Amino acid sequence: MAAEKKTSPNVESRLRHNILKMPQEVYAASGIVINGRRLKSFVFTTDLAIIRNCDADAVFAVYPFTPQQAISEALIKASYIPVFCGVGGGTTHGVRTLNLARDVESQGAMGVVLNSPISDLNLLAVSRVVDIPVIITVTKEDTNIQSRIDSGASILNVACSTDTPRVVAKIREQFPDVPIIASGGKTGESISATIAAGANAITYTPPSPAVLFKEMMEKYRE
Repeated sequence: MAAEKKTSPNVESRLRHNILKMPQEVYAASGIVINGRRLKSFVFTTDLAIIRNCDADAVFAVYPFTPQQAISEALIKASYIPVFCGVGGGTTHGVRTLNLARDVESQGAMGVVLNSPISDLNLLAVSRVVDIPVIITVTKEDTNIQSRIDSGASILNVACSTDTPRVVAKIREQFPDVPIIASGGKTGESISATIAAGANAITYTPPSPAVLFKEMMEKYRE
């Protein structure tokens, strides 16, 4: 007879019980084991208040400006959970991405993230200067995945909007063993579809603090 699955004990502090929780559908993913730690959920934010008050397994710290060491240092120091830092790919490339990758590794980042415009040569150079996983973002179906892997990508991050599950399924068919993180969308159904397509882990974009605070204020007004 199979052993009965036991419910994990849940311990919360008196004041911090109202944290932002990842969608339950995320936990159906296999996860990606990085240096002994299994990661299934990545919260896509640079908001320290959310990072300190969520139950995600890791942080995806990518933002629409050139990466800055002061920002990555603050996020890594303040976070309870591992941080994966964006180090360029679009606006930022070349030698600067190498320096940023080295810096965030020394600050304690668990991995670096490069955006899709980065060249294979630049990707290869980054992969050779750090000893942490290099994540490459995939935004188009016609991306040469083999070339990205050959250039040192450790993990794929598929972000193709509503086409994400289909692109994940296509990649998974051709590369059954490559680790895949993917954007799961806003609903449980879309997250489940992305996992079913072959994603090992999910990035989740949380509501903004303004939205979360609005919900709290509406409860206060009742």
